[in-house]
Amino acid sequence: MDDDEYAKLFRRMNPPRVVIDNNASDDATVIQVDSVNKQGTLLEVVQVLTDMNLVIKKAYISSDGGWFMDVFKVIHQDGNKITDTQLLDFIQMRIERNAGWFIPPLRSSVGVMPSDEYTTIELAGTDRPGLLSEVSAVLTDLHCNVVNAEIWTHNTRAAAVIHVTDNTTNSAITDPIRLSTIKHLLCNVVRTNSGSRAAKTVFSSSDTHRERRLHQIMFDDRDYEGAKRPRTSRPCVTLTNIDKDYTVVTMRSRDRPKLVFDVVCTLTDMQYVVFHGMVSTEPLVAYQEFYIRHVDGLPINSEAEQDRVIQCLEAAIERRTSEGLELELSAEDRVGLLSDITRTFRENSLTIVRAEISTREGKAKDTFYVTDVTGNAVESKIVESIRKEIGVSKLKAKVKQNEECSVLGTSRASQETTMGSLLSNIFKAKPSLQ
Repeated sequence: MDDDEYAKLFRRMNPPRVVIDNNASDDATVIQVDSVNKQGTLLEVVQVLTDMNLVIKKAYISSDGGWFMDVFKVIHQDGNKITDTQLLDFIQMRIERNAGWFIPPLRSSVGVMPSDEYTTIELAGTDRPGLLSEVSAVLTDLHCNVVNAEIWTHNTRAAAVIHVTDNTTNSAITDPIRLSTIKHLLCNVVRTNSGSRAAKTVFSSSDTHRERRLHQIMFDDRDYEGAKRPRTSRPCVTLTNIDKDYTVVTMRSRDRPKLVFDVVCTLTDMQYVVFHGMVSTEPLVAYQEFYIRHVDGLPINSEAEQDRVIQCLEAAIERRTSEGLELELSAEDRVGLLSDITRTFRENSLTIVRAEISTREGKAKDTFYVTDVTGNAVESKIVESIRKEIGVSKLKAKVKQNEECSVLGTSRASQETTMGSLLSNIFKAKPSLQ
């Protein structure tokens, strides 16, 4: 029996164990996961929690010796514990299934991927005002209905994963000639002003988690290079080595939803293994510390590799940062709706820095983060003009609460941990298994 077959047999004989406890903490639901460790286990568990819109307040991670043992303190987005027993059972089932049978995703080129329900289109290129509007207009002209999409922009680059159907059959588009036409016309749009950085719209067969795929697309597009933001406004990421055994990665940034997923996703796709770690969030600020090695078992030894890891983690944290005014659209779905909305934004000199598009049961629920074309805040009179044009009841503006400008200046001494205290915290935080 070869090593791979032995590893599979060992995992089957030792399935994951998930214990959920609502009594171990006064202000959070505690989830403990014990399983055989393999590359990607941590990401799979964090992905389940993130997909279910749970907020990770604290986490303690240990996976030395081939065994994965993590404790997560989580809450609903409304700040409360999880009390719905059906939801708790579903969380347990999802984690046990995902942690037990992780299959590494394909890292294929971006493009158009047919599926049974819809066709997935992946795009990457240089960001510019009006890009989403132009892409939406092309899809509408080609009789494609956008049913779901997510668009990210970062450091002059843009990436999108878009699910479309044929607007007459409401099913996936599979005709090769039509797919070729879609690819050609979208590539023309995305290629504009791309300069030396090529736009990408090629066929793909990736079935990777959508948000992970967006990280991969932007990573492949090297959006982490030549960051324009001043150093003082970036996340604080540092790397140090401990006795040639681990590289310790520490990150301090403004807290936001899905932050832990974005960091763990990037480390995993860069082929690093997290052996120990901790996550702690307070109002506005998040602190993460991970003890890592490369999959070859070595810590990060070169200065060039350290610089690259810092750049990539900064980019991972920044890609989903909610800059700009948040606009929520809720309306009856129809063919061309996204094209009309984004054209209205464009005509009013707004640029979309991030967007989440979704439809369900004939209803469209879209979220846009917008700025003016110079990247500054949008004037209130422009917002009200757009709302009147689209429909005041359909488009709502969400105003952020004031954020502390000194979040990243939090004393590092107050956040520091040592290997001993980290391991101590892991075991102290474990809920009772009785």
